[in-house]
Amino acid sequence: MNLKDLTRKLGGEAIGEVASPLTGVGTLEGADARQITFLANPKYRARLAQTRAGAVIVGEADRDATTMARIVADNPYAYFARVAQLFAPVSPFPPGIHPSACIAATAQIAPGASIAEFVSVGARAIVGEGVRLGPGSVVGDDVIIGAGTRLEARVVIYHHCHIGERCIVHSGVVIGADGFGFAPEGGAWIKIPQTGRVLIGNDVEIGANTTIDRGALGDTQIGDGVKLDNQIQIGHNVIVGEHTVMAGCVGVAGSAKIGKHCLFGGGAIVLGHLEIADGCQISAMTLITKSISVAGTYTAAMPFMTHDDWLKNASQLRRLGQIADKLKKL
Repeated sequence: MNLKDLTRKLGGEAIGEVASPLTGVGTLEGADARQITFLANPKYRARLAQTRAGAVIVGEADRDATTMARIVADNPYAYFARVAQLFAPVSPFPPGIHPSACIAATAQIAPGASIAEFVSVGARAIVGEGVRLGPGSVVGDDVIIGAGTRLEARVVIYHHCHIGERCIVHSGVVIGADGFGFAPEGGAWIKIPQTGRVLIGNDVEIGANTTIDRGALGDTQIGDGVKLDNQIQIGHNVIVGEHTVMAGCVGVAGSAKIGKHCLFGGGAIVLGHLEIADGCQISAMTLITKSISVAGTYTAAMPFMTHDDWLKNASQLRRLGQIADKLKKL
C-alpha cells in the first residue's frame, strides 16, 4: 500500500510522495525505506531527522517538522495502530470441527465456527458465527461465546459464563473458576459455593494466563472494550467498567467496582469491596486501600534507591511513631 491507499481507507491528509509502495510498519529508529513509522510524542521529534522510514504519521502540530512523505492525522498513535492492522491482518481460520474435538450433542455450533484439535465443548453451549476455539481449549456447559471471538490454545471457560462478540482470549486464560470464598469455623475453613457467572462484554481482550473468577452469588462483570494484560487476577463479583485497561500482574480483590476508562499500571492492587471512579489512572505497583471518588492519577510507591540508602531509610521508618510523638510534644 502507499499513502494514497492508506488515506483512502483511514482518512487523514497525505503530503509528499503518495505513490511509493510501503510494505509494513516500523519504529522511528528501526524502519526502512519501505516502512511507515509515526511520531506521537513531541520529545522524539528530533529523531525525525535520523529516521530512514519511507513515510511518517504525524499530528497537526508536526505537519511541518519534516519534509519526508507523511500523513497528518488527529491521533497519530491510533492512526498508526490502524495502519499496522492493515499490514498484519489476522489469518482466517477455515470453518469446521476437527475430528479430535469432543462436542456435546446438545451444543450449538455455528456453521462458520472453527473448532481446532482436542477442543471440548460442553452441553448446551452456544458457539457463535466466526468463533475460533484454539487447540486444547475447554468450553463448559451452558457457555455462550459471541460471534467473531477468538480463543487461543488451552483456554478454559467454566460453565454458565458468557463471552461477548469479537473478543480475543489468549492462551492459558481461565474464566469462571471458583472465587476465593471460605467461612472460618473452629479453626478450619468452610467453602462457600461460587454460584455466579462471569459476563464479558464485546471487544474485550484478555492476556495470557489471566484469571477471572466467577461470582459467589451475583456475577463478575467485564465491560465492553476492556483490555487486560497477561497474568492479571480478577476476583469474584468484581465489576470492571467499559474501556478500562490493566497492565500485567494487576490484582483486583473480590467485589471491587472499577469505573469506566480507567488505566492501571503493572502490578497495581485494589483491595476488596472498594470503588474506583471513572477515568482514574493508577500508577504501577500502587496499592489502593480505600475507595476513590474523584478521577485523577493516584500513586503510592517509593522511588528506587541504592541498597545502602534503603537500609538507612528503612531504619528510620521503624522510628516514625516515636518521632511523631516527640513532634507533638514540641
